[in-house]
Amino acid sequence: MKKLLTLETTCDETAAAIVTDDLKVLSSVVASQDELHQRFHGVVPEIAARAHVERILPVIDEALRKANTSLQELDAIAVANTPGLAGSLLVGLMAAKSLCLALGKPLIAINHLHAHIYACKLASGVDVFPCVGLIASGGHSHLYRCNAPSDFVYLGGTIDDAAGEAFDKVASMLGLPYPGGPSVSKAAVNGNCNAYAFPRSFLKDDSRLDFSFSGLKTAVRYAITGSATATFERPELSDRQIADLAASFEEAVVDCLVGKALLAARVQQLSTLCVGGGVAANRRLRERLGQEAKAVGVDLHIAPLELCTDNAVMGAIAVERFAAGKTESLDLDFMPGLVRV
Repeated sequence: MKKLLTLETTCDETAAAIVTDDLKVLSSVVASQDELHQRFHGVVPEIAARAHVERILPVIDEALRKANTSLQELDAIAVANTPGLAGSLLVGLMAAKSLCLALGKPLIAINHLHAHIYACKLASGVDVFPCVGLIASGGHSHLYRCNAPSDFVYLGGTIDDAAGEAFDKVASMLGLPYPGGPSVSKAAVNGNCNAYAFPRSFLKDDSRLDFSFSGLKTAVRYAITGSATATFERPELSDRQIADLAASFEEAVVDCLVGKALLAARVQQLSTLCVGGGVAANRRLRERLGQEAKAVGVDLHIAPLELCTDNAVMGAIAVERFAAGKTESLDLDFMPGLVRV
């Protein structure tokens, strides 16, 4: 039995896990930074990077302890090196390289977005490939044709803001706490999703598999202030107004994500859809995906809640690369931007 240490530091979660080559999870440790970024209503890259520096070694140590595994017993070390925040990626990559150099172990690169889709295979215990993969998170909203764990083809994605970022910004507009996704979802439960007619960019355009949420954020702002020329000061809103705005915004995002994901499945002639990322934890999105995928005969796999937000368990995708002999040299670099392959 081979054991791999997987590291995740792409944004604001410092995470480590020990997984085996038969996909057994021996341990998983995640150190969240939500409290550090709360007052800024979003992730501050410099704060995130410094927190990773402080937490990476204790998190690795805790993961090894929980798995009752020593460094010497590891067979390889895997790390997410793309995409993400530059400073955050650098911390994880340097930790992984240092361990590989000291222990003489092979290094394996992980694409963070591909790992989100692999979480569906990990959780379901079945081979989900080939499939359409939808990643909806704070930094990304993208669609892939996933032929195999190591063969992803970019189909389309957001041309501006990611869905998760839109949730955070709208939560701030409504005076709701960070992180915005859970806050907006909670407020939306008691709201009327038809109270406001917010835009659904590209939803009726079957010729493209892209998203755009910037205009939706602006529409929410105008709905709050009552004018396209209004200032950015937030007026007092009643609980009913907040609930209706949250529900209407959430429904617009869900319409776009569900519509384009099922369009991708139809265009690619694939009957399996896998969904991952932090926004995949959204109650309304999971509900609508389940209903509409079933209606058109698409086999749906959504990552379980604990594997939606950033974690190192989904780094088990490295097992596939390790088995195929795909290891990296120690001059491996990080790539903050989206790699469309």
